[in-house]
Amino acid sequence: MPPGKAAVYRHLVAWCLVVTGAMVAASAARAAEPERCQGLSRRFEIAKPQITAMEVSLTLFSAVDANCIDLATKLLDQGASVDARDRLGARPLSHAAKSGHPRMVDLLLAHGAPIDARNLAGATALYFAAEGSHISIAQRLIERGADVKLTGRSGISPIAAAAFAGNDVIVEALLAHGADDCAPDETGKPPIVYAAAGARLDIVKRLLARNIDINARYPNDLTLLMWASGPDEHAPEAQAVEVVGFLLDHGAPIDDRDDRGRTALMIAAEGGYAEIANLLLARGADPELKDKAGKRAADLTVLSSLRERLTPR
Repeated sequence: MPPGKAAVYRHLVAWCLVVTGAMVAASAARAAEPERCQGLSRRFEIAKPQITAMEVSLTLFSAVDANCIDLATKLLDQGASVDARDRLGARPLSHAAKSGHPRMVDLLLAHGAPIDARNLAGATALYFAAEGSHISIAQRLIERGADVKLTGRSGISPIAAAAFAGNDVIVEALLAHGADDCAPDETGKPPIVYAAAGARLDIVKRLLARNIDINARYPNDLTLLMWASGPDEHAPEAQAVEVVGFLLDHGAPIDDRDDRGRTALMIAAEGGYAEIANLLLARGADPELKDKAGKRAADLTVLSSLRERLTPR
């Protein structure tokens, strides 16, 4: 074969391989499309001639929840509203953020979705991303100008939600864009209380480094040490022990009392947190102290082994 023709032949073969590869990839993508998306698309095509605007919106929410990009694109191109609301007042963007679908978030924003739209409880898409620890989505929304201070249910801020979820990356991003590290929720709890209660040591450290008082008093006269000593039931006790140890190392008074007269040791005993109670005892907590009802730590625990350790010999 002449040299010129050989070059053309090689070029044609290469082009055919590229086209074939693209066709195979597209076919594989269709085959991998979630069955739910395929079902939603079929139902939409069947109902399309008689479908109402409300039904289009409902289909859009279903497509967003299931991360059906192709169907959502088709619906939006055919007039589905990015400002549609579900029964709780949330828009499609909040559904995408809550479900953790970054490509869907990009699609909705490209179609003009209101970035700071709030549901009936006040939550925005950014709040849902922070609460769900969806880092890439939170970063997208923050970079696009989402208001980092708008609160969700019970006045909980996105930074408090991220602190409780234990996502230091999102906390850092929110702080860098002006989030209030001391903003309390409706019950008076700021983000650091959520971090302490969630046993999130890295976030406790980050927030304390911003000159938050380690000995500050929160509602019911509770301190950070008390919150850490009676952590959320879903927080691993081993992590809570680390937070308690850190707070003690940095000057938290071990026998401070709340408005019931209870100490961190009493709170740990009542919650059945034996490891935390043992650490507090080892660091000098007084098991003889009584609360306003006259009860010692030993009287508050249901763990017999801990009660023996708390009872003076």
